[in-house]
Amino acid sequence: MRTLSTCRRTLLPGLLAPALLVPCLLTSPARAQTTENRPAPASPDTTAPAKVPFDGMDLTWVNGQNRQRNFPLQLRDADGETVLTGVALLDGYFNYNFARPLDHTQTISAVTGRSGEFSLALASIGIESNYKNIIGRLWLQTGSMLHLVQETDGSVQRGRNTGTGNLKFIREAAAGYHFRPNYGLNLELGIFMSYIGLESYVMQENWSYQRSLVCDFTPFYFQGARAQWFPTRNFRTELWLMNGWQTYNAFNRQPGVGSSNYYRPSENLQLVANFYYGKDSRPTAGSAAQGPAAYPGRARFHHDHSVVYRYYHKPKNQLRGITQAAFSLNNHYGFENGGGGLPRREAYMLGSSLANRLWFAKNRLALTTRVGFVKNPSRYLSFSPSAVGFTDPSSRLTAREATVTFDVMPSDFVTFRLEYLHRRANVPYFAGPGGTTSPSGYADQPLPAGWQPDLRQTENRALVSVNFRL
Repeated sequence: MRTLSTCRRTLLPGLLAPALLVPCLLTSPARAQTTENRPAPASPDTTAPAKVPFDGMDLTWVNGQNRQRNFPLQLRDADGETVLTGVALLDGYFNYNFARPLDHTQTISAVTGRSGEFSLALASIGIESNYKNIIGRLWLQTGSMLHLVQETDGSVQRGRNTGTGNLKFIREAAAGYHFRPNYGLNLELGIFMSYIGLESYVMQENWSYQRSLVCDFTPFYFQGARAQWFPTRNFRTELWLMNGWQTYNAFNRQPGVGSSNYYRPSENLQLVANFYYGKDSRPTAGSAAQGPAAYPGRARFHHDHSVVYRYYHKPKNQLRGITQAAFSLNNHYGFENGGGGLPRREAYMLGSSLANRLWFAKNRLALTTRVGFVKNPSRYLSFSPSAVGFTDPSSRLTAREATVTFDVMPSDFVTFRLEYLHRRANVPYFAGPGGTTSPSGYADQPLPAGWQPDLRQTENRALVSVNFRL
């Protein structure tokens, strides 16, 4: 069973002219904010034009994508070629839980960790470059989300010379090189945002502020290496090797492996299929005769696929009323097996999230409705509702949710958001008025005998958020 942790998520090519070689800062629907680097332009002694994947497609409407069309923080060389692109973002929120937990702790979320308080979820700055086919990317971060995601990495307990203390402030850091077969081949090594799930680690890129359950329960980052290959204009496939499932280090001796595949036959349709396999649990110690690890760790498999379709789009010269309409569907299935744990028929995760979005007023207003569910009987992926005193981890979990989100977007660089969220579980799972920390709500109070966190089967919340991105 996991504690609070992890929807990215890698990307779309930029929308600027290929000859500018602008690093693509538009993120992918796979959970996060990794970058899909563009091919280098043709050299001066070559007449063949550069092949640019997804060229000419405006994909800023896609769930999980950055909607920016312009990137003002650019440094160019004497020939006008982009050398570096800088990015800055801030995201803050006020989360009101109608249960009013006395410890102000918001549970079952990897983005909102507090209730009844103003919070800075994420502040991040970064630079990216594809200059002369050399790939470089460094994003730094801070904010309350780091405590919910990066600091829950249990792999740093293996051995020494590990820890989240320095790495948690790096949202993404990678180096690599771009080769030119077909529409491009990128080889990179570093810390990446996860490709699993539809919704991004960066809330500005998602249609809703609180991520869906299926995306919140899956990874947000990997440390390892990847190869991105663009065999055609409309298709990208990736192979991944990483230390583990949202881990900086490895629990076992073999790396995790993964595959991500994006097909965009047109500007209005995106199809994605992702796969992961690895051993991501701590080995179970055996007797002296059996050796230090009687069970080498449980094998984990996970798959998600998504469909994002824009079924209505007005021409640019007709922007009154509803201007765009689209839906996204993200389905997940995974399981664990072996290693002395529960069998696959108990240790599985099944879930889905369906969202519909309408844009108005020249795309400056938007209304999103979303429903979803997750079933995780053994809770090997779901969040724990309390760090202490929770004594019923074996209850089979099924949860459902419904969300309504209204966005005001006066420009591509700022979003004001109002959201209402309702969730229901088949077992007590969400924080109640008594909170989940202690009788007083403070973490330094010794727990009296028999104390249990106050958990309820339903949760209702209202969120207000503001984000800035340049």
